[in-house]
Amino acid sequence: MQVVHGKSGWLEIICGPMFSGKSEELIKRIRRAQIARRRVQIFKHGIDARYDESSIVSHSQQSLPGMAVTHAQDILDQVDDRTELVAIDEGQFFDQDLLPVVIKLANLGKRVIVAGLDLDYRGVPFGPMPALLCSAEFVTKQLAICMVCGDPANFTQRLTPATDQIVVGAAETYEARCRRHFEPPVED
Repeated sequence: MQVVHGKSGWLEIICGPMFSGKSEELIKRIRRAQIARRRVQIFKHGIDARYDESSIVSHSQQSLPGMAVTHAQDILDQVDDRTELVAIDEGQFFDQDLLPVVIKLANLGKRVIVAGLDLDYRGVPFGPMPALLCSAEFVTKQLAICMVCGDPANFTQRLTPATDQIVVGAAETYEARCRRHFEPPVED
């Protein structure tokens, strides 16, 4: 990771399938910024209350306190002028307004980090993540371990028959799969 100092802001994306360590990587970057005495604000989408209402929490139970919001504009409304790092978890759940919000924050000189799924359970781009990936200065693609064969996994396999794009769950609902073992749903 390149470190840039000065008034220039930038956008970092951490993406990949479920169980790839996206939230852990986000927490690591936040903690490093806190050690460097940077002013940090942490946000997540309010739909994800699996482990905590407002804290960002990894599947391995690492956590940091944050603020749950439901609209991208809420982030912009809550960011303090003195904040240097804005961290956003579960970026895929936000609407398309997330892109102009993070661009505005970066243009204001803030470091912005967004973590989220780049593909949904069907293996197609998820929410605002594709546009964020195209606009980011730094992109980290995390891979998980295929639960069938142990190879690198880029896909999230849904284990339930639900067809809504957003179904919040963990190991009971999803598992990581490699390209060979990923079984996207059959479209009607």
